[in-house]
Amino acid sequence: MLNVPSQSFPAPSSQQRVASGGRSKVPLKQGRSLMDWIRLTKSGKDLTGLKGRLIEVTEEELKKHNKKDDCWICIRGFVYNVSPYMEYHPGGEDELMRAAGSDGTDLFDQVHRWVNYESMLKECLVGRMAVKPAVPKDYHEEKKVLNGMPPKSQVTDTLAKEGPISPSYDWFQTDSLVTIVIYTKQKDISLDSVIVDHEDNSFRAETIIKDYSYLTHMELSHEIQEDFSVRVVESVGKIEIVLKKKENTSWECLGHPLENHNSLIPKKDTGLYFRKCQLISKEDVTHDMKLFCLMLPPSTHLQVQIGQHVYLKLNITGTEIVKPYTPVSHSLLSEFKEPVLSSNKYIYFLIKIYPAGLFTSELDRLQTGDFVSVSSPEGNFKISQLQELEDLFLLAAGTGFTPMVKILNYALTNIPSLRKAKLMFFNKTEDDIIWRSQLEKLAFKDKRFDVEFVLSAPTSEWNGKKGHISPGLLSEFLKRSLGKSKVLICICGPLAFTEQGVRMLHDLNFSKEEIHSFIA
Repeated sequence: MLNVPSQSFPAPSSQQRVASGGRSKVPLKQGRSLMDWIRLTKSGKDLTGLKGRLIEVTEEELKKHNKKDDCWICIRGFVYNVSPYMEYHPGGEDELMRAAGSDGTDLFDQVHRWVNYESMLKECLVGRMAVKPAVPKDYHEEKKVLNGMPPKSQVTDTLAKEGPISPSYDWFQTDSLVTIVIYTKQKDISLDSVIVDHEDNSFRAETIIKDYSYLTHMELSHEIQEDFSVRVVESVGKIEIVLKKKENTSWECLGHPLENHNSLIPKKDTGLYFRKCQLISKEDVTHDMKLFCLMLPPSTHLQVQIGQHVYLKLNITGTEIVKPYTPVSHSLLSEFKEPVLSSNKYIYFLIKIYPAGLFTSELDRLQTGDFVSVSSPEGNFKISQLQELEDLFLLAAGTGFTPMVKILNYALTNIPSLRKAKLMFFNKTEDDIIWRSQLEKLAFKDKRFDVEFVLSAPTSEWNGKKGHISPGLLSEFLKRSLGKSKVLICICGPLAFTEQGVRMLHDLNFSKEEIHSFIA
C-alpha cells in the first residue's frame, strides 16, 4: 500500500488546515449540497465508470488515476472513484486531490475520521487493493523508511515498546452470577475508562488505557439479564463486570471470541462503535439552540469523560450521516455539587438547529421515543490537565461553549487549588447567548467564577463588550491570580476563531502546554 507523508495534508495554505483537530468548509456551487449528492447516488448513474464491475486494483494502477476528472483514492483497502464527488466535497477539490492516486487512509483519519465514507461513497466503489505476494521467510532486506513511514514490522515493534503492558482477562461464576475480570496492569483506570455493551448475546467491553484500546468481545455461551454492574479497583487497575445469569446453570465456558477479541491497539486505529439511544426530551434553550436528552440502552455502561465528544448517526434517505457533538450537563446549576460521574443513563447535548442543515433538521424532526445511534467517546483532553490548576480561562464562541460546561463544573467542584475560573463568551447577539441566566447565577454563587459576554452584532442598548477576539481583549482577560500560577486556557469555536485565538495566545507568551483547543 502507498504511504503519503501525513504532514502534506491539508496543505499549509489550504482552507481546511486544521488547528488541533479543527476543520473547515469551502463554499459549494448551487445544487452541490449533501442532499444533492445523496440524490445523485440513488439516480442509477454509473459513478465508477466500470458499469457495475468491481475490480482488483494494483498500486501501479492506482497511481495512474491522479487527476480531477479521473481520481481514485484508497481508504482502508478499498478504492473509490471520487471524481463525481469532487464538487460536493465540503472541504474542496484540492483536499481530495492530496490523496489522488494513493492510499488516503491516514489523511482521511486526520480530518474527518468520523465520516461514514462506506455509506457516502458506496456507489463510487471501484474494488479492493490487490494483495501483494507474500515474501519468503528467508528473504532479507535492509529496513528502509519510505516517505517518512517505517515498514509495518518496525511500526509494530515500536508500538510494542512504547505501548502499555498488554492486559488480560479471566472469569468465574456462582449459581446466579458471572464475573468477568480485566487486569489492566495500570493504576489510573476509572469507571469512565470502561465501555460495556451487551446486545443479542454479544458481549463487548472496551477499556481505554492511555491512548490504547483493549477489547474483550465474545458471543456468550448462555443468556444473561439486561442489567449488570461495573466496578473498578483503581489501586491495582482491576475491572470487574458482574453479569446476571438468566438461568441458574453452570457455564462450561464463557463463550466464543468475536472480532478483535483480546486485542490491544492504538485508539486512533479503532473504528467507531455505535449503540441506539432513545430520545427522552428536547427543549428550547435559545431561538435556534435545543437541549436534547438521550437515554442509553439498559445493557450499556458508558460515561463520557470530561472534554470528550461522541458522534451521532442518523439514516437519512438511506444514507448514514454522522456528526460529532460534545455532551453537556443537564444544567450548570443542578449538578454543581453532584459527582461528575453519575450513575444515570442519560446523555445531554446542546445542539444548534440549522434550517437548511440536513443533519440537524432531521434531528429536530425526531419525536420522543425515537432512536439515535451514539458512538463511544473520543478526544485527547486529559483530566490530569486540571490537577493542581490555579487559573482556568475559557474562550468560547457560539456552540464552542459545549466542551466548557463539564470542564467548568469539574474544576469548580473537584479542584481545591483553583483560585479563579473565567469564561469569555463570544456571540452575535444577546439572543444567541446559551444559558446566560445560569452563567450569571453561577458567578453570583461561586466567587471564583466570572463570565464576560462579547457581542459582534449587539443592539444599541448593549452595554457590555463588543467586537471579535483580539489581543487587546485577551490581554485584559487573561490575568493570572499570582505571578507564576498554574494556568490552563481552553478555546473552542469556529475554525477561524480558534486559529486566531491560539496564535494570539502564543503571542501573549502562553506555552503550548497551557493551551487546549477543541473541535467546534
